[in-house]
Amino acid sequence: MSGKDAASRKTPRRLWRTTLIIGGFLAAVGLAFAVRAWIGSETAQAETGILSFFGAKNESPAAKPTTPKPAANAPAAPAAPARPEVVAVVNNEQITRDELRKECLLRYGEQVLESVVNKYLILGECQRRGITITVDEVDAEVERMATRFNLPVEHWLKLLKDERGITPEQYKSDIIWPTLALRRLAGDRMAISEEEVRKLFDSRYGPAVKARMIVCKSKEKAEKVHAEAVAHPDQFGNLAKEYSDDMASASLKGLIQPIRKHIGQPEIEEAAFALKEGEISPIIPVHGEYVILKCEAHLPPMRVDYNAVHDELEEIVRDSKMEKVANEIFRELQSKAQIVNVLNDPVKRSQMPGVAAIVNGKKIMLNDLGEMCIDRHGREVLENLIGRRLIEQACRAKNITVTEADIDAEIAEMARLNLPLLPDGSPDVKRWIQMMTEQQGTTETLYRRDVVWPTVALKKLVGDTISITSDDLKKAFESNYGPRVRCRAIVLDNLRRAQTVWEKAAADPSLDNFARLAEEYSVDPANRALGGEVAPIRRYGGQPELEEEAFSLKPGELSGIVQVGPSTYVILLCLGRTEPVDVDFESVRDILYDSIRQKKLHEAMADAFAKLQQTATIDDFLNGKTQSPSLSKQQIATRPSETITR
Repeated sequence: MSGKDAASRKTPRRLWRTTLIIGGFLAAVGLAFAVRAWIGSETAQAETGILSFFGAKNESPAAKPTTPKPAANAPAAPAAPARPEVVAVVNNEQITRDELRKECLLRYGEQVLESVVNKYLILGECQRRGITITVDEVDAEVERMATRFNLPVEHWLKLLKDERGITPEQYKSDIIWPTLALRRLAGDRMAISEEEVRKLFDSRYGPAVKARMIVCKSKEKAEKVHAEAVAHPDQFGNLAKEYSDDMASASLKGLIQPIRKHIGQPEIEEAAFALKEGEISPIIPVHGEYVILKCEAHLPPMRVDYNAVHDELEEIVRDSKMEKVANEIFRELQSKAQIVNVLNDPVKRSQMPGVAAIVNGKKIMLNDLGEMCIDRHGREVLENLIGRRLIEQACRAKNITVTEADIDAEIAEMARLNLPLLPDGSPDVKRWIQMMTEQQGTTETLYRRDVVWPTVALKKLVGDTISITSDDLKKAFESNYGPRVRCRAIVLDNLRRAQTVWEKAAADPSLDNFARLAEEYSVDPANRALGGEVAPIRRYGGQPELEEEAFSLKPGELSGIVQVGPSTYVILLCLGRTEPVDVDFESVRDILYDSIRQKKLHEAMADAFAKLQQTATIDDFLNGKTQSPSLSKQQIATRPSETITR
């Protein structure tokens, strides 16, 4: 394991564009969970290994971390409670703890090992420098974090357990203690300047530029589009829709969230704020792509008192700096440490069986690392194992086998359907695998095993039951190539507010007023930032109530309040309709057929898997869940009759 891996994380190449379109800031609480990613959870104990350095898991978070001692002098850890050798039973078939441990190591071993090493390094450095973190300091930090989110401590801890699966003990020992230790180790590097706070204030509440954007992958294309935009600035939106290589903004005619200071790429911000209203920017090179902006308007600063939000902003700056400084500290500690990675080296694994790594002469045992992986990821991995076991049992019952050739064929089919073909007409399998493994953060082996194998197995279980009618093809053609309704929309989260906003829109159904209402009331951040602009609504797109309302409107007409979810309401202002795409049905029939077949096939596969789950008898001891079809029927039978009637 490279000592630099934990500290250096590559920034996605197109992060600047995501920032422009999505905007905003991550919640401050995210830092806490970043710390947990750096720092492992010392679940298992090994008296002769590195884990004895940490002490017992259930001790007070300061009992060991306060004054960490060398492993040789540390008191022996108390015997851990016996762990059940069977973690689940699926239709009378056992899943053992050893099987779960191996699966967890396969998926998360490297990640958890890195975090354990980081924790060891922090503890060792605290010991060397005589740094002490007390129980009172840990409790005070927990209380401060709860207060920051306006919650009592007990509610805050319950929220972490319910939403993140982190127990109070884990939160204190794996998140709060390391955070305080890192702050102490950082020293003056954690100092916050007033300039940093002021910059954050400007980025949140300062002036902004409402703009449209065109992104081109080649300079030649950008130059042609730029010349057209300068000659016809009123057509910038249509040019973005037709030529921009950024699909997210192209669908909105180039409209992006307002550009603010100190958030995204300096080149973008500098160009945007230099533009006058209606002006087109020069071509802006950014990370190998070429950006053209049009200034729609300069938005004034928000009326927010700097002093009233100063402390909150200072906390956000501190969290952001903490992440950067922590990476620096880890790099420094890792550069001085002697780390031998056994887990990822086949030669060393054969030479040192049962060992995962050696850090400064101390061993991390493979079984102990596996138990840590179970502690952090076991519940999730076990649920996946149970799902796979259900599919395997169904395949055995029908004498279905999935071969490597089947898996290769499925990958090739996915590449054919989703990527341009290679010059020889074959699917681009290599690129598809690269895309999938990068997007899912996995290896090719795990992708084939965890994603492709279940897909192929479920397809075989479903069999040739998919039928596609002429009506299916007709609807697909109309959905993809027929007219669409251009409109603005306001998204709201309760009926009373929706009624209030509808009354205001009805009183003045002009586009300007509707856009202002969207900016003020819409609960969807992107919709609010774009003044209610949405992609044109098509038929058979999956929202029948919204589509029916949209296609019933005339240009300039206001819709009623449309409920599209349990607590989601939409108001539309119709702007007109797009022209149908001039394409012959027969020329696209095969494309539509493939698309419909894939959709229906995946629906059938989902139904088949749901049926396997519903009819199974499962005892999940790790998650504390039990289900049985007979038990479910018994529970229904014992309910009061009025409940069943309702």
